[in-house]
Amino acid sequence: MLPYLLRRSAFLVISLVVAMIAIFVLLRLLPGDPANALLSIDATKEQIAAARAQVGSDQPLVQQFATWAGQLLSGDLGDSYISSRPVGPEVGSRLGVTLPLAFLSFTLALLLALIIGITAAVKADRWYGIALSGFSQLGVAVPVFWVGVIVVWVFALQLGVLPSGGFPRDDWEDPADALRSLALPILTIAIVMSASISRYVRSATLDVLGSDYIRTARAGGAGLTEALLRHGVRNGAVPVIAILGIELSTTLLGAVVVESVFTLPGLGSMLLTGIEQHDYANIQGVLVISTLFVLIVGFIADIVQRVIDPRLRTSVSGNR
Repeated sequence: MLPYLLRRSAFLVISLVVAMIAIFVLLRLLPGDPANALLSIDATKEQIAAARAQVGSDQPLVQQFATWAGQLLSGDLGDSYISSRPVGPEVGSRLGVTLPLAFLSFTLALLLALIIGITAAVKADRWYGIALSGFSQLGVAVPVFWVGVIVVWVFALQLGVLPSGGFPRDDWEDPADALRSLALPILTIAIVMSASISRYVRSATLDVLGSDYIRTARAGGAGLTEALLRHGVRNGAVPVIAILGIELSTTLLGAVVVESVFTLPGLGSMLLTGIEQHDYANIQGVLVISTLFVLIVGFIADIVQRVIDPRLRTSVSGNR
């Protein structure tokens, strides 16, 4: 297991470096100079030169990347081109909205998906099992922003029980108020994500139900629930965990759309503002943190899979 951890950690570092290079290069391929965000239409040549020197776009690309990479290694995400404020503290503040939104949405989606997926598999011959399978198929095709509009119309406009958007100015000083503001965004993401995850849960459950060890346990006198809990959960969880890692990563990335619908001050709105203002420092900061989150989630998912399933810890040569 230790050699695998070392290899996987090295792969994590290499992936992050490649992602950093890709982020840097792709941003520089966009038309326009980031210094333009600091200039008026009638700017003089001297003003243009001063703005380029301020943002560093007058330097060779290799030097620009080396400067940025050095800042990242020291834990500095740089300063915003527009506000001149440090990007790191701003990202940290926005994570206080985005991370709770992502994790709470994922938790609710997982609970719903387990109920829907297992019921749809165990009761596949009943009308409600078929209906739940249909919900899973339909939910995958529905855009998340459309679901957001629907839940706002129902719970905010019609019932008036939850706010339609925004976030408290004092952040989490009043947790109840903050959670009320996140309730509809969480529900929106959870509905769409649970439909996707439940398809994999249903498929894994059907595979387990048709396995020899479940039939053997049932023949030995164990009930279906007991057989699933004792023998099926561990085997069925292995393929689902990889999907959960992808879905959790998607939750954070999908927050860009959801935060726009509900006007939440998270990483999504910071990224969109940075793109509108050509603020490369803000864009790079958000993308690096998001990429790091995705890579770490994938790393943890791989480790958990190998802990659950000993077969994955066996190499091709048969050594552990």
